[in-house]
Formats: sequence, structure tokens, C-alpha cells
Amino acid sequence: MVTEKLINSAQIWCCVFLYLLVFGDGGSQVKFLPGFQGPLPFELETGYIGVGESEDVQLFYYFTKSESQPESDPIILWLTGGPGCSALSGLLFEIGPITLEKEKYNGSLPRIVLNPYSWTKVASIIFLDSPVGTGFSYAKTPSALQSSDMQTCHETYEFVRKWLNDHPEFISNPFYVAGDSYAGILVPIISQLISDGNEMEIHPQINLQGYMLGNPKTFPEENDYKIQFAHGMALISDELYESLQVNCNGKYQSVDPSNAKCLQDINTLNELINGIDGAQILDWTCGFAVSMADDDIASQRRRSLHQQLNHHPLSALKCHIDWYRLSYYWADNESVRDALHINKGSIGSWTRCNLKLQYKITTWNSIPYHANLSAKGYRSLIYSGDHDMMVPFLSTQAWIRSLNYSIVDEWRPWTVEGQVAGYTRTYSNQMTFATVKGGGHTAPEYKPPECQAMIERWLSYKPL
Repeated sequence: MVTEKLINSAQIWCCVFLYLLVFGDGGSQVKFLPGFQGPLPFELETGYIGVGESEDVQLFYYFTKSESQPESDPIILWLTGGPGCSALSGLLFEIGPITLEKEKYNGSLPRIVLNPYSWTKVASIIFLDSPVGTGFSYAKTPSALQSSDMQTCHETYEFVRKWLNDHPEFISNPFYVAGDSYAGILVPIISQLISDGNEMEIHPQINLQGYMLGNPKTFPEENDYKIQFAHGMALISDELYESLQVNCNGKYQSVDPSNAKCLQDINTLNELINGIDGAQILDWTCGFAVSMADDDIASQRRRSLHQQLNHHPLSALKCHIDWYRLSYYWADNESVRDALHINKGSIGSWTRCNLKLQYKITTWNSIPYHANLSAKGYRSLIYSGDHDMMVPFLSTQAWIRSLNYSIVDEWRPWTVEGQVAGYTRTYSNQMTFATVKGGGHTAPEYKPPECQAMIERWLSYKPL
């Protein structure tokens, strides 16, 4: 009997070992975060899932469970843009349940506070550091650091399947893929891979309902709409706009180098918008903190962050990037990394957006994927902060028009607390387009109450 029990026990542990080997350990719970006072009032899990050949790519994620009805609420897979911008940026600055306190740095660990407009009020969110080399995701071998659009999408799809195997209680929940900026290229492809996998009966079956995109990069011609946007926002004169139309045919890129008149107009345009923050044209222009190295800070880490932030003549946090800079100090703190269960030695300094990513862009146009997904009946929400010049709302409207879908709900304002929050239009292919009035390149950063209301209504199948 003793021998039989030992054999049965060994078999059980063998099965457990094989399950963990194949599916992972389901992540680790985070109860406390340095900088936040007291235990977290929401459920947070972090972990790695190995993907690709030999699982040499280790993708790191943050999973925040819905604060409403997690057993039935939608699950959103969130990708920050770039490519190479960390999901922690989306969690802390956009749609997550916590954010960094907007206060002048005093030399101690930046404070973490609750975000009252978190999208976790209505959905569970997986914030994924993807592609490999982004945020806390890492590769076990140098060759595994090489990535591309299609490889990243396939690895992300593999991640989703493995994550759901680790979390079978969420397999039946409605599933959405979402992101902003460069995610406009990746999200439609990932959604297509999930749809194709479901049709091929690859398990687990993922309950994909649709996707969401904010100020999404979609096709090369979107840069040309910067001219139209700059004119509409009174950044350039009527005369220059008309000259650009004549001399450059309204093109901002791919200009014929022999076209001297066009080149002169483009130079004038660039000079006029040089002092404008492209991400939010109403913001202070202080640079773009995608990497500490960009601000010549990484090479001077022996100086305190207090000195770095106060080196700028403007007061701290008058510039949007000063808020970003706080995240470097927080994410590089050893106690924070321990709390997040970061594998020691897996990466060096954390970077909000990795400009040195070993990444090859292979897809320049994601419009065909939108068409395919619409034909299959998937829902989509496309929203644009209307003060973003990096991916202007005009370009997003242009590619949506190219799909040639009929309009079922004509252009109208949508409101929050009795105030116009933007404008919206709905199409027959279950695509909803919305502008966010006053929003920038990542609209939830600038208009959190409005964006939270938008997503809550859309996920509930209510008109904006």
C-alpha cells in the first residue's frame, strides 16, 4: 500500500511538473508596491511566459483583474506603441488602476496613487511588454532578441494561448486586443491570427469579440495629413498651405529631391512647427522622454534624479516628460523590481521606450487586416485625441473612409457630464470612430474621465 501511494504521488507530481513545464506557473501575485501606501486595493499579477523556439523569448506581463465582475467582464490585451514602448507606460500613465503622483521630485521613491479613471473598472487588462526587448521582457540568447512585425504578432498570439491555459477561468470571457500608436500595425494582425486560430480549432479557443485602437499608425500616407492638420489648427498660413498643395501635391514625405520649391515649403513648414509638441500641440515642448539616454541622463546616473529633473529651467512636471522621468527612477528601484518579481539580471536599466530595439519593420499598411476582421463581424473602436499631430485624426478618418462602409450613426457629439467630449460616427461594419476633444497622441493620458466613459459605454454595447 505504501509503495502504491508513493507511485501515485510520484505520478501526480510528474503531471504537475509537466504542466508547469508546458504552461508555466500562472504568474505571481503582487500585494504591495513600493511608493503606494498600504496593500493594493485591486488584484495584480505579474509574470513571464516563454514563447518562440525553445522559449528563448520571455515576455513579461502585468495582469490587473477587473474591479467589477472579473468572472464575466471582458479581458483586454494591451500593447503600448513604439515599437518598443513598455506596457508599464500604459499601466501608469494611461488606463491602469495606478499612476505616478504628479509632484515635484524630492529625492525619495516617487509616490504611487490610485487612478480613479482606470479601465479596470469595467475590464480585466493584460499589459504586455512586447516585442522582446521591451520593458522587462528579455531574450535568453542574442539571436532571440531579433524581432519583426510578423514575428512579434505570432509570439503575442502564442503568449495569449499560453496565458489562457494558465488561467482557464477566463477562457470564456469576451476578449479584445487593444493598444495605441504603433500598435495600430500589430493589433489588427494579432486579432487576425486569433481569428484564424479559432477557425482552425486551435486550443484554447479565444473568445475574440473585437479590438480597440487609439491614434493608430496604420498606413504610410498618414504623415501627409500633418500638412492639413497644421493648417486646420492655425499652425501655418493659408498661403503656405496652398503652396504646399501646389508644389508638393500635399505630400509631406517621399518628396522629389529635385523639386526645389516643394523642399523649400517643407523646410518652412518644419520651422513653423518646430516649437510645437507633436504628441499634444497645446503642451509645453520639452522633448520626448522615450529613453533616459535621449536626455543625456543615462550617462550621468551618478547625479541624483533630483538634480536631473530640476536642471530644466521650468518647474518640475510643467513638462509632460518630467512625469515620464519619474517612472525610470521607480522602475529601476530594487525594491520595486522585487515586488514585481522581475528576474534578477534579466535586463539592465529599464527604458520606457527602447529606441535600440533589434526590430525590423515589415508591415507598412494594416488596412487590409481591418477589412478582413470587419468581414468576419468583429467589433472595433478607433479613437483619436484630436490634438495629436503625430498621427492626426484626419489620417485615421481617411483610411476608415477607404473601407467604404455605410454609415449607420451619423457624425455627432458625445458627452461626459453634460459636456462635449468629442465626436463620433458608427459604420455598418461594427466600427466606431471617436475623437477625444483635447486629447493627445495617447488620449487617456490627457483626458482620463472622457476615455474611461468612452470605453465603458463601448464595451457595454451602448452608444457613446
